[in-house]
Amino acid sequence: MFKKILIANRGEIACRVIKTARKMGIATVAVYSDADRDAVHVEMADEAVHIGPPPAAQSYLLPEKIIAACKETGAEAVHPGYGFLSERASFCEALEKEGIVFIGPKPKAIKAMGDKIESKKFASEAKVSTVPGWLGVIEDADHAERIAGEIGYPVMIKASAGGGGKGMRRVDHPDDFSEALSGARREAKAAFGDDRVLVEKYVDKPRHIECQVFGDNFGNAVHLFERDCSAQRRHQKVIEEAPAPGMTPALRKAMTEAAVKAAKAINYSGAGTIEFIVDASEGLKADRFWFMEMNTRLQVEHPVTEMVTGVDLVEWQLRIASGEKLPKTQGEIALSGHAFEARLYAEDAAKGFLPATGTLHHLKFPDAGLQGAAMRIETGVRAGDAISPFYDPMIAKLVVHGKDRATALGALRKTLARTEVAGSTVNTAFLAALAADPDFAAGDVDTGLIGRHQEALTAIPAPSDETIAAAALAATDAGAPGAAADPWSTLSGYAHFHTLARRIRLRHGEENILARVSARPDGRFQVALEAPHDAVNTHDLRTMPRAVRWPGHVTVFEGAVGYTFAVPDPLAKADEAGAASGSLRAPMPGLVKLVRAAVGDAVIKGQPLLILEAMKMEHMIAAPHDGVIAEIAVEGAQVSDGTVLVRFTEDNRG
Repeated sequence: MFKKILIANRGEIACRVIKTARKMGIATVAVYSDADRDAVHVEMADEAVHIGPPPAAQSYLLPEKIIAACKETGAEAVHPGYGFLSERASFCEALEKEGIVFIGPKPKAIKAMGDKIESKKFASEAKVSTVPGWLGVIEDADHAERIAGEIGYPVMIKASAGGGGKGMRRVDHPDDFSEALSGARREAKAAFGDDRVLVEKYVDKPRHIECQVFGDNFGNAVHLFERDCSAQRRHQKVIEEAPAPGMTPALRKAMTEAAVKAAKAINYSGAGTIEFIVDASEGLKADRFWFMEMNTRLQVEHPVTEMVTGVDLVEWQLRIASGEKLPKTQGEIALSGHAFEARLYAEDAAKGFLPATGTLHHLKFPDAGLQGAAMRIETGVRAGDAISPFYDPMIAKLVVHGKDRATALGALRKTLARTEVAGSTVNTAFLAALAADPDFAAGDVDTGLIGRHQEALTAIPAPSDETIAAAALAATDAGAPGAAADPWSTLSGYAHFHTLARRIRLRHGEENILARVSARPDGRFQVALEAPHDAVNTHDLRTMPRAVRWPGHVTVFEGAVGYTFAVPDPLAKADEAGAASGSLRAPMPGLVKLVRAAVGDAVIKGQPLLILEAMKMEHMIAAPHDGVIAEIAVEGAQVSDGTVLVRFTEDNRG
């Protein structure tokens, strides 16, 4: 067994690997960029090596930096985690030349299965059914468009070199193909350094079901059953579960046998995932699934498999990479209960799931298990950490396990309701709405579910008078030192001074709210809300919704929904320019990738003006109204959240 390993990654997966390595008595080395200097994974590891500036292309994606860190610390092996260099065969080969072990498959397997085009060819040769599409190299845009016409719309364009929804576009009509292809290629190039794409048929009511496989260097391979990852938004997984709801014995047998067959065909070693697309239009049938791709690494959603099998997949990775045989035979691996994983992201679900940044001034997860269920939180951040625009905005993975699907789903809902985040926009409420969706609860899920129900899933009810009152009470001491302190703790003496009302101004979204707070002799508080609320109520702090205060804001938690109110500084001058209707501002930090309009152009509402790239995804910025452009950002500009991208002339605005 290794004495020391280096984790060539960051965030929650780096922390996850360190935990298992520590359990096994293996020393760990972390690597970090300038942005991660004080990160949790750096603190957890036995040693840490600085590898460069924040952009991944200048740090985590440089093999030479990782190899140098291994030599400096004496690390014998590298665990790549997922993303970054985890599926780059040239990195494995470079490690081999230096006598350093790659904790994962051999370069040959990565080359064969890590590329979507090549893996489909290989699966086809191994007699594993593949999605109808073109298996060769696409020569140019005209060739791609001809292929799409032959396959028949709708089609799916996918980046050949990666996953995570990056470089992926669904196209329903020939008129939209050229634009979608260009966008997919740009996104693929930015994320993976490879703009090759494949085109395949889009399956009606598709289910995304994948099989976890493991192989060793002695010719053995097993599966650890399936995971259902159909709950997706923008082709990225949101909630995963194991086993797949509605799975039949016939389909499980056919699917797992196909997965193991594919793994054995390339003498696969280590952890891998065979992803299948399933046509669920007529239920789950053994002849209606097709090989989609293979991920030659540990998956983000691996904890659900660990929960239902009792297997530590990272431990298996380490044992196999060190030369041991598979710890269990197929007959010794059993499926028990049901598990869910929900991905908690810094993103604005109501605005098309735009990535968000910010400082996590308050971060609280449930600190105890749930009755009849198990829970685990996988995270790489803590309160006070910043969500950087340079990396994936995941905050945590909330994982639960119960004796059956209903029990596990109930545990997930309770976990989400008890999770608190303040300082950044997050998707907790969206996850809770999805977990409560009737179709999802019934197991009637496919990759289009979120899209069909998106309006309902992302709608947030207006804050109640009680919620606003809680915010007003918390804001009475908003200037006290200590961000995210418990606001109630400093109000106990308030009534001893006087009974005059204190005037509090709040802002929620676009609404300005005026409240008057006064203390009553019995220790309760009266909060009067002015128009349009026109409410006067008495409140007992012991029964109020929980609120936390952070610089310039208060967040009130009602179940999984966090209502954030700005607390304006009465001494600060309002920035009228920022609210001017004649400008269009960046919704997030990013890079201006492409500009499609020029100064002097007359544009109409909804017309695409530019493309902003943030967190390796492209976001179209469209005109908010008709008008004439007075100024527009230049291509290649790095902008921060709120930067003016477009200014319109004062005249001709619709």
